[in-house]
Amino acid sequence: MTQLSIIFLGTGGSWPTVKRNVSSIALKRGSEILLFDCGEGTQRQFQKSKLSYMQVSKVFVTHFHGDHFLGLPGLIQTMQLNDRDKPLHIYGPTGMIMLLQQLLSLGYFKPNYEIIAHEVKNGDSLDFNKYTIHVMSVKHGIPAFAYAIEEDMRPGKFNKPRALELGIPEGPLFSKLQKGESVTLKDGRKITPELVLGPQRKGRKIVISGDTKPYEKMIDFSKDADVLIHDATFDSELEDVSNEYGHTTAFQAAEIAKKANVGKLFLTHISPRYLDHRILENDAQKIFKDSFVAKDFQEYDVKLKK
Repeated sequence: MTQLSIIFLGTGGSWPTVKRNVSSIALKRGSEILLFDCGEGTQRQFQKSKLSYMQVSKVFVTHFHGDHFLGLPGLIQTMQLNDRDKPLHIYGPTGMIMLLQQLLSLGYFKPNYEIIAHEVKNGDSLDFNKYTIHVMSVKHGIPAFAYAIEEDMRPGKFNKPRALELGIPEGPLFSKLQKGESVTLKDGRKITPELVLGPQRKGRKIVISGDTKPYEKMIDFSKDADVLIHDATFDSELEDVSNEYGHTTAFQAAEIAKKANVGKLFLTHISPRYLDHRILENDAQKIFKDSFVAKDFQEYDVKLKK
């Protein structure tokens, strides 16, 4: 089983505070780290966490407000100073290529490793090894995206009694069949995985909303996700202000989570006005009990469903 963990590096909105840095979420899948947004100071957040920024293979920027991308120059240069030699891929809305060129021309800095910018659009599905990243436009007043990481389907449950009945000896052949590989027995019979495996099972799904006001399409986009990480900048008393500035309240995020039948909701992009996060958490839990305000450096392991 490939471990999949969420590490919240920055959970605040607009500007850093003593308790929260600005937006940055790391997904660690095996030895690979996918970084979603990179607010200022993200490289220091990495250093204070258990993660290594050298394992970041891809960065996904939701939109071009400073609290979501101004950490890129520092992170890129820090990687350079630590002798990175692997390519770094950075994905974002239209303008990502030009923005990266500008960031790389700051001062006298020139990276020795390859940095590749990719511009994505609404409806894109980016296929990688064993998982896909889906892209959807959201409502924030400027071009902005939500991202969903969805693992590939995995083999069904292994039927051990059936395998023994077919004369398959326990050991390496069991393991190959469980991985979806066919095997050949000593008597020449070829056994295909379908003979000993149940129906395929879904992999894990994590959705990150980025900054957005409540958006009906987020429900289908987040459908049955194991985890939804959603903008919850304000509480219900500031709903008008929240929506006017392209944000969602904690209560509204919980409504989306409930309708989408997600497993767990993490609220993020918390306004600096909230010294007590329980105001937002209580607001969301009125409608969806598995709602939690994310904290900087909080880790959450996403388990496979049986």
